[in-house]
Amino acid sequence: MSESVLTMNQVEKRYRNVPVLQDITMEIPRGSIYGLVGSNGAGKSTLMRLISGQTRIDRGEIRLFGKIPEKKEQRVRRRIGTLIEEPGFYGDLSARQNLEYYRLQFGIPEKETISRLLDMVGLGNTGKKKYRNFSMGMKQRLGLALAMLAAPEFLVLDEPINGLDPEGILEIRNILLRLNQENGITLLISSHILSELENLATQYGFLSHGKMLEQISAKELKDKCGTYIILEVDDAGQMAVILEKELGITEYKILPDGYFNIYAPPERKEEISRAAILHGIGLHAISALNIELEDYYMNLMGGNADA
Repeated sequence: MSESVLTMNQVEKRYRNVPVLQDITMEIPRGSIYGLVGSNGAGKSTLMRLISGQTRIDRGEIRLFGKIPEKKEQRVRRRIGTLIEEPGFYGDLSARQNLEYYRLQFGIPEKETISRLLDMVGLGNTGKKKYRNFSMGMKQRLGLALAMLAAPEFLVLDEPINGLDPEGILEIRNILLRLNQENGITLLISSHILSELENLATQYGFLSHGKMLEQISAKELKDKCGTYIILEVDDAGQMAVILEKELGITEYKILPDGYFNIYAPPERKEEISRAAILHGIGLHAISALNIELEDYYMNLMGGNADA
């Protein structure tokens, strides 16, 4: 069983007695890329600030690397790098000068770290170009370099691709994948660009109005979001027995009024139809539908997502 980098148990946060996060329980395994999905106002940034220690929880428990980050265990937060809000970079300084300033602030002795990080995020050749003249993508990459300055094991990134053009999104995505696959860094990434998370995440958490609606692995989500078969019959109970006993189909969901969502390849439609007819089950409709990640989230939200 893999170690958990983060566990949260029944965590709550209130601002002026208004609940912002309610009963949040979640777990992030070491080595995973956890996609935190939610529309604006869902509570993503607040949750990340709780993890990083920028604000305190009102109830519940947070563990980082198995330890509660309080008192003598507070140092466990040094194993985290964050990019939650736009870093306080100086507009008149270059990328190297800005990182050098923070290297000294953090007390990191290895000066060569700066060159390595700038090369890693593709800013090694920016020379004396001032931060104020950087593109949005360059600013995001410098922010990522800052988050990596103390060689963290766990990166917490709030909307790291927000506002980027397609080229910038691709650049950030490739950097994040390298950090995870080559350096073994665990990532928590929030985003409302769901299609982009599909290219990164190994785990998902769906957050809405301060509540965790569901946690699911990428494999499980792919099974649910692929093409599936919609079936309408007049005897759902008997049809369920046929699906399992005769056709070996166990992944399905029975809906009201004799409807089924059957998570099987669309080419099995004829086989399912034939089995229903042979057993005298009234078959009213059968079709295949492809559901994307955005559709899945909307369905989970009951059609009220803003993402």
